[in-house]
Amino acid sequence: MGMAMSGKPDPNLGASGVGSPRGQVEMQLGSPTTSTTLPDGTRMDLYSYEIGNTPSPGRAIRHGVMDVLTLGIWEVIGTPIEAWTGQTHSLVVTYDASDRVIILTRGSPPQM
Repeated sequence: MGMAMSGKPDPNLGASGVGSPRGQVEMQLGSPTTSTTLPDGTRMDLYSYEIGNTPSPGRAIRHGVMDVLTLGIWEVIGTPIEAWTGQTHSLVVTYDASDRVIILTRGSPPQM
């Protein structure tokens, strides 16, 4: 039940695009996982975010009912189900010297 209530809302990826300030990106995605300053003065940040694990009172209630009906045995099934809910994605954002987005790329950063 607790896992169903403690998810995170999906980030609004459409709120940030080329030209957006760094603060606007971090408002949606949180702090970057890694941050690298490149020789040309740009900054490349890697963000990890999860989609499909929003908090759900309905899901929590269903888990609670199943816990009661099965005298707690449902936890053996329900916990892994909640653990696998949602998908983690990566986004690489490159910022110019004034911390404005110049490139957005899904996936891992290129190897240097």
